[in-house]
Amino acid sequence: MLLPWVALLWLPLAVLAAKDSVREQLVQLAARNNGVIKLNEKTFDLLTSPDRDWSAAVHFTALDKRRRCNPCREFDPSWNAVAKAWSTVPASERNHHFFATLDFDDGHNVFQKLGLASAPVVHVYPATEGPRRPASGKLTPYKYDFTYGFEAEPLALELSKHTPIAIPYKAPIDWAKWGTAAALLLSGVITLRFISPILQNRWVWALGTIITSLIMQSGYMFTRIRGTPYTAANGQWIAPGFQNQYGQETQVVALIYGLLAVSFLMLTVIAPLQKSPQRQRAQVYLWTAVNLIIFSVLVSLFRTKNRGYPFKLFL
Repeated sequence: MLLPWVALLWLPLAVLAAKDSVREQLVQLAARNNGVIKLNEKTFDLLTSPDRDWSAAVHFTALDKRRRCNPCREFDPSWNAVAKAWSTVPASERNHHFFATLDFDDGHNVFQKLGLASAPVVHVYPATEGPRRPASGKLTPYKYDFTYGFEAEPLALELSKHTPIAIPYKAPIDWAKWGTAAALLLSGVITLRFISPILQNRWVWALGTIITSLIMQSGYMFTRIRGTPYTAANGQWIAPGFQNQYGQETQVVALIYGLLAVSFLMLTVIAPLQKSPQRQRAQVYLWTAVNLIIFSVLVSLFRTKNRGYPFKLFL
């Protein structure tokens, strides 16, 4: 008469012992591969057994070169990095959640059973028993959304919602980025060392100021703000009216203003410094002619832009 009661008392202990045995097996499998259990069809069923009190994140992939799955190879390092970070947490928390990878060539029947036609795919299987069973009672696997990308950091943040504690993932130092920044900084210092005499020259700043003034006065900001085209559809580069202007027109007006300024500068500053009368006379004739011709071009442009203007110089 006592045997049935003994059996009833022994059954929960046997189930608990078997569950602990499965957990120890999973812990050992994870420890062999930096926190990632390499699954096959048998160990997948073991990991996702219906009476589990642990959760598991499973990475379904196809890494064999014959499968030609470039996304799989791109995502795999991120998955391994997050799993390795999880392996550093205390065992009291680590042994309640497992990271695992199932390759298609090791478990194509599992892929078929789950209806997986592509890879990579990440499923998180919640605990079905114990204190970590979802309060909502929803036991269907969570599917990771790859719109977050293949990077490890968003993966760790998202999976931390399903682990006993947050995954302590820290992005590794990007030495290539820091090296590039250091090289650019060094190049900038060296370049500055050689061009500093040029930057300290007042004529360089004077020339830059004049060029900037010419461009702005010619209507550059007007065309940029209004987004006007470089030329018209028919190739015309002079826009009629005061309120319209094309991009090429800005460049031509700036060139005209610049040539007029140079001619005045040569006549008022450079020509008087010539010691030879013949050279001084030649420069006066030359720059006077340039001034009159360019000014006539400016007036002609004004007449074209504003039809009905009655005056002209030469053109």
